[in-house]
Amino acid sequence: MKLNNLTPAAGSRGREKRIGRGEGSGHGGTSTRGHKGAQARSGYSRKTGFEGGQMPIQRRLPKFGFTNPNRVEYKAINVDVLELIATENNLSVITLDAIREAGYAGRNDLVKILGNGTLTKAVEVTANAFSKSAIAKIEAAGGKANTLK
Repeated sequence: MKLNNLTPAAGSRGREKRIGRGEGSGHGGTSTRGHKGAQARSGYSRKTGFEGGQMPIQRRLPKFGFTNPNRVEYKAINVDVLELIATENNLSVITLDAIREAGYAGRNDLVKILGNGTLTKAVEVTANAFSKSAIAKIEAAGGKANTLK
């Protein structure tokens, strides 16, 4: 150990800049805040999206389209998933509860049955909505499609 190897313990030295402690510190006067303006004042906080007075991007970009507040969103379940649920649980009647227990829909989801895939079992299906092709496939297999109101 030599004198030229010695360094102070971590955290024992104060911060390098002591702001606002006179001209001799090199950080007196305006205390590194520049002259005037909002950022020089105490209590200043920059608003999100503020671009220095320039028109912010969210106001420059055009708004377009329309979002229907009354839109009804369905969870789509295909006919081949019904086949899977019916074979795994050995069911002839598939209700919304059976679909939810199988993990294909959430507690508050509205379910619509779509016609992708094939159905070989005769099952009675109860759901919120059906596509025409799904109804055709369910009835062709000898089943029944019941729509909830």
